[in-house]
Amino acid sequence: MTTVPHSHPMSAPPVRVLAISNQKGGVGKTTTAINLGTALAAAGERVMILDLDPQGNASTGLGVGPEARPLTMFDVLMRQSSVLQAAVQTNVPNLSIVPANSDLVSLESDLMGDAGRPYKLRDALAEMAADQSRLLDGRPFNYVLIDCPPSLSLLTLNAMTAAHAVLVPIQCEFFALEGMSQLKETVDQIKATLNPKLEIQGVVLTMHDQRTAFSREIADSVRAYFGSKVYETVIPRNIRVAEAPSHGQPILIYDHACIGSKAYIQLASELIAREKQLRAA
Repeated sequence: MTTVPHSHPMSAPPVRVLAISNQKGGVGKTTTAINLGTALAAAGERVMILDLDPQGNASTGLGVGPEARPLTMFDVLMRQSSVLQAAVQTNVPNLSIVPANSDLVSLESDLMGDAGRPYKLRDALAEMAADQSRLLDGRPFNYVLIDCPPSLSLLTLNAMTAAHAVLVPIQCEFFALEGMSQLKETVDQIKATLNPKLEIQGVVLTMHDQRTAFSREIADSVRAYFGSKVYETVIPRNIRVAEAPSHGQPILIYDHACIGSKAYIQLASELIAREKQLRAA
């Protein structure tokens, strides 16, 4: 895989924090976090994934088993560890993850009386940004991708309060349309109360079956609703993508030549181009 040469860290853009979120389950959030993160890393970006789901599927899908998680997102959110201390280097060059486990389930009750509880992740990432200059190899992280749980819990609230923008995977099936306005309301609400800079960075159509007219109709409806926010790249339904996590590998390593791999590489290119436009604006 070719990597893009990097300029000196001092001239690198500040880290971009993207929450991968949708209140609906089974839409491909974790799959997108793992594979988009891998594709960005393959393009020479330095990427950190934060696993905010108590099931820890992003951690497992990147080959970080329960025994390899001495520190987790729970420790970070309880301010018992920094992001960089808890990060685990994956088998993918340029890609690290802060893993998760079921400890996250108790976070809501553990922080019950804490007035600053929506800001725990934002503060931890601000600290990480300040620590970037002390990284041993001098290469700062360019992207932080947050894999959110499928609910509007304190975890998702922390993710959206800490993020610059939200990346929304939407499955090409009927019930996806029902959740769109709810999702937009949530983003607007957090923007109005906790994070005035929050935007929808983009919408990714997942599990698309181009053989069915129905899948195409859903894609058209999502594009009509979100307009240019919807990425041109569509993630197809692909059995290889579904198999890869059980092997602890992103699809780009499990089967580099399959259509799912190619789609995520294309999505990463499109995201990088979109981010460059945003910086130039």
